[in-house]
Amino acid sequence: MVEYLIFLTISSSILALFGLGLNLQWGFTGLINFGHVAFMTLGAYTTVLLSLKGVPLLLSALIGAVIAALLGLAIGFSTLRLREDYLAIVTIGVGELIRLVVNNQDLPVGNEWRSGAFGVQSYPIPLATLVPNIFTKLLLIGVLTFLAGVTLWQLWRWIRVSQVSNIANSSKKVGSKQEFISRLIIGVLLALLTVAIYISGVIALYNYNPTGGLMLLSLVALAFVFWRLEILVRSPWGRVLKAIREDEEVPKALGKNVFWYKIQALMLGGAIAGVAGAFIAWQLSAIYPNNFEPIETFNAWIIVILGGSGNNLGTILGAVLYFIYYEGTRNLDKIIPLDSDRLGALRIMIIGLLLMVLMIWRPQGILGKKEELTLGK
Repeated sequence: MVEYLIFLTISSSILALFGLGLNLQWGFTGLINFGHVAFMTLGAYTTVLLSLKGVPLLLSALIGAVIAALLGLAIGFSTLRLREDYLAIVTIGVGELIRLVVNNQDLPVGNEWRSGAFGVQSYPIPLATLVPNIFTKLLLIGVLTFLAGVTLWQLWRWIRVSQVSNIANSSKKVGSKQEFISRLIIGVLLALLTVAIYISGVIALYNYNPTGGLMLLSLVALAFVFWRLEILVRSPWGRVLKAIREDEEVPKALGKNVFWYKIQALMLGGAIAGVAGAFIAWQLSAIYPNNFEPIETFNAWIIVILGGSGNNLGTILGAVLYFIYYEGTRNLDKIIPLDSDRLGALRIMIIGLLLMVLMIWRPQGILGKKEELTLGK
């Protein structure tokens, strides 16, 4: 049970990172990116190929993020001066192009060249060879405790803000009360999940398991990216991105270089997806081109839409809910007698149906704010 919960945590963290990159591009800036998996592919392959050449893992991951950001720069310069639909077409084409190139090109794996179709295996993974003493174990547990404490504190503040808003907006009691109740339920569930992850993490780190170390590293990366993104989107820079999303003619009239802001959002979102690619490579221990098919991009879109575009906490919630659904329906064949292909199609149909219901009931997503989005246009 502990190992399975750690697996769920790592997978959800990677999906959340991947979704946060897309949320910055689409949720905050309005850039339609249907090839988001291309950034993840570059991040994953750059990280593992450099690490096989002896480059330190952290530096390899950072270089992978930079390469993914440069891809965003190239895509942006070639498409952002054109209509929005050109960006959507180019990104989905680039995503498939990179996957096919990796699949058909020989890659420098260690001291030899190997066909990309065979994938890359046996590369270094963070903390896999660590043999911690008691002091190191306590240090790792201390970092996890700090993350859990900050998470619970932020969840309490998030619920508290809703409660204060509920009291202040006495003229809109019904809507305010519903929002407070929704936040309370979501906050309590996330707090319980945080406690469960913390307990599992402590067990895995004390009786040291490499997956426990990878879980801690993925949570640290997710927490850092979430923290910095929250600061950025609340800054003047983030407010310009929101203005571009709503009507880019307004920031243009105020003298803002809209093209450069779009480039920055595309590059930063791509870099975050590149980091997610490094973690997916470390989790899988072996990567193949088929790990980066277009469906991964649309999984990210599901996560962003489900949680609420333009809301970073909503993206994390969407990642958690999506992966719980994905894992919860894995053994659906025990209930419904279907082969693997039809079962996969059924799972996609169910998530599509749930999204349709969500769009009717709450088109802004679970935590999205309808008044911030141009949903009526």
